[in-house]
Amino acid sequence: MRIESDQVQGYQDAMSGTQELQYSVTVDDGLIQPAECELSPHQDERPDGCKPELLVIHGISLPPGEFGGPHIEQLFANRLDWDAHPYFSELRGMEVSAHLLIRRDGRLLQFVPFHCRAWHAGASSFRGRKHCNDFSIGIELEGSDETDYADAQYECLAAVIRALWLAYPDLNARSIAGHCDVAPGRKTDPGPAFDWLRLYDGLTA
Repeated sequence: MRIESDQVQGYQDAMSGTQELQYSVTVDDGLIQPAECELSPHQDERPDGCKPELLVIHGISLPPGEFGGPHIEQLFANRLDWDAHPYFSELRGMEVSAHLLIRRDGRLLQFVPFHCRAWHAGASSFRGRKHCNDFSIGIELEGSDETDYADAQYECLAAVIRALWLAYPDLNARSIAGHCDVAPGRKTDPGPAFDWLRLYDGLTA
């Protein structure tokens, strides 16, 4: 399933300054709008009793340090040509996804409904609770550990989080972590380039 033109119009209007950037989440189907949507095969049901209680912020670029290509979407949608770049051979056969991806220009893409489990955190724990995929929403930012994230990404991320807070009352300001926090020593993203204070300022604006 891919949803594009009508839902993206709201984003385009916001970025052109004609309206404030806002999102809404439909809990029944677990989708956010406006966003492009291509459902990933790399997902499954959350375990019984598990619901979104944590937001995990990631950083990703494919190939590393390169932005703007289609490869992140292709990886999440199981469409990546493993022979298209030498680096991709290291990822061959990998089955990963995230609920959301925020591009450098602030464009929002969804791959997994929020009531389902995306395969984004891997071996992980948050405040002593293991298997973060079971109870988290994964948000990928197109970027790298050492490259400043874009203004449009912070604006989009703050608006997305506010919408998720309204839809899922167990989420709050204390339930946001980086991939580096839930998988320390194994993962470093979103890295030192991510400005956490800027995010929280955006959430309280």
